[in-house]
Amino acid sequence: MSVSNTVFDDEIRLGDRPLVVSDIDEVVLEFLSPFRAFLESRDHVLLPRSFRLTGNIIHRATEHTASEADVKELLETFYATQDRWQTPAVGVVETLRDLSTQADIVFLTAMPPRHAAARRALLNRLDLPYPLLASEDPKGPIVKRLHAGRALPVVFIDDLARNLQSVQAHAPTCLLINLMANAEFRALAPAPDTCVHIAADWVDAANAIRAHFQR
Repeated sequence: MSVSNTVFDDEIRLGDRPLVVSDIDEVVLEFLSPFRAFLESRDHVLLPRSFRLTGNIIHRATEHTASEADVKELLETFYATQDRWQTPAVGVVETLRDLSTQADIVFLTAMPPRHAAARRALLNRLDLPYPLLASEDPKGPIVKRLHAGRALPVVFIDDLARNLQSVQAHAPTCLLINLMANAEFRALAPAPDTCVHIAADWVDAANAIRAHFQR
């Protein structure tokens, strides 16, 4: 399988069973809380003023707002050292281990592919060994190619409405689940479409997934 600008860390072989595709940041791994701690270690703070990074990262001493270029540089450093900061979302390890007895699980992370190896190592250390795709491309076409029109249930989990919309457009039979670890910033996020299941946590998400499998 070939997708432009996408890193496949292993040859993905799907079995004759359902597929669960999950985002990583703020879904499988905590992102905003660790990123805040990272910023504070560099004399910056992230203010919960809107659902975006650019414009909300402030230098503690000067109160200067980080530019878009500054934010990209901070993210680059964070991802390069993610193993020092990021931790699993509550309940994710146990939930995915249980779901993996019923379905194939694939991680689809929206990050520069050059950081895929560091993320792979971190996921392995955290007992999250499922195949990883790293891409900055739209997620809908990737999920469509993964599932390949099979007559089996497919699920997509993400914290961002635009990614859920992309998958909805390209894989319309997919169960869409919105899940976000950080409650403070989740309250600022754009509301997902009405067709999306908004999960309170991984227990809620797993219940929706199992119900989808039984339809």
